Amino acid sequence: MFGKNAPPTNNFDTLISGKAEIVGDIHFSGGLHIDGKVYGNIIADDDSKAVLRISDKGVVEGEVSVPHVIVNGTIIGDVHSCEHIELAAKAAIRGNIFYNTVEMVMGSQVEGRLEHRYKSSKGSEKAKMPKQVTREKPKPLAASTDDGSSSKMTAAPAKPDVVAVDTAKK
Repeated sequence: MFGKNAPPTNNFDTLISGKAEIVGDIHFSGGLHIDGKVYGNIIADDDSKAVLRISDKGVVEGEVSVPHVIVNGTIIGDVHSCEHIELAAKAAIRGNIFYNTVEMVMGSQVEGRLEHRYKSSKGSEKAKMPKQVTREKPKPLAASTDDGSSSKMTAAPAKPDVVAVDTAKK
């Protein structure tokens, strides 16, 4: 049952361990397995074969937009799955589920709506999953190297100005 309708994958490219907490959005392709906690949105391309698996120890607080989703843990936020979502016995979702196909086992819990939004018909265009991001990915910059060639770099986030204010009375 758990994962039988997901695309074949013998391993997951990325593992978030039970001892890890991620704060921020995750953009991925391939397979992502979560045993830890993610405070942010999880996003994969609609036309990818990406698979998100959340174990019974895993927690996600944010919106999920992934084609194939397998849940046995907790999601607090809306879930968009344009291909298949599977809710195992310990799954608990507090949010709406927008799906193409859904599979639920006795014991799984959903506090929200189930809406069949992504229809699988070959003749018409599928609706695109929303990609809610809290921060955009940095744009690559061209940088020159010592030999005159250029290489790609990413921009580092700007640090906010910090102003110290002395509030002690003199």
